[in-house]
Amino acid sequence: TFQTNILTELKSWKLNLIQHHKLQMRQEKEKHAAHVKQLQNEMENLKELLHTYEISISRKDEVVITNLTQALKKQKERVELMRKFTLWRIQHVKTKQEEYANSIADRHFRTALMKKVWAAWRSASEVRWKEKVARACQLRAEDVCVQLTNDYEAKIAELTATLEQRKAEILRLHSERDQYEDTMKKAFMRGVCALNLEAMTMFQSK
Repeated sequence: TFQTNILTELKSWKLNLIQHHKLQMRQEKEKHAAHVKQLQNEMENLKELLHTYEISISRKDEVVITNLTQALKKQKERVELMRKFTLWRIQHVKTKQEEYANSIADRHFRTALMKKVWAAWRSASEVRWKEKVARACQLRAEDVCVQLTNDYEAKIAELTATLEQRKAEILRLHSERDQYEDTMKKAFMRGVCALNLEAMTMFQSK
């Protein structure tokens, strides 16, 4: 009958509508799964990139600290070597002064046998001159030591400042890495929220 045909047509239309809706739901689920998989792949790639950055920064930290430590060690060794060399020079000068003083004393003794008065005056003059020479040599040696000490302390201070700059750079790189991680997390969360809103809108429209 006509009513039966209408009911059959409505039932057929209802089944077609349900199948169409199921097809659309399956397609949307497949799209959603593909999108999630793409996001997961991107996350894995970002994790690998972050791991690479961490390894690179760690190696750079170790190389910079090792180089600066070796440079400081070499500089300290040079300062110690110069100090020993300066002390040796001072001792060498004192030895020469003592040998020279002994030579003067021997000559003075021989001269004193010939002229006691002239030898006495000469002895006093030589003693004063020897003291002036010794004092001048000592002052010169002290000035050299002070100058060398100041120079190498300035170099050590410069290397120390360089080390602090490298440490500050390392801290900055770590901070940038943390900001990068936070940015990627926020971007991922925004992507997930946008995906949820899109899915909610689609369900509401259906």
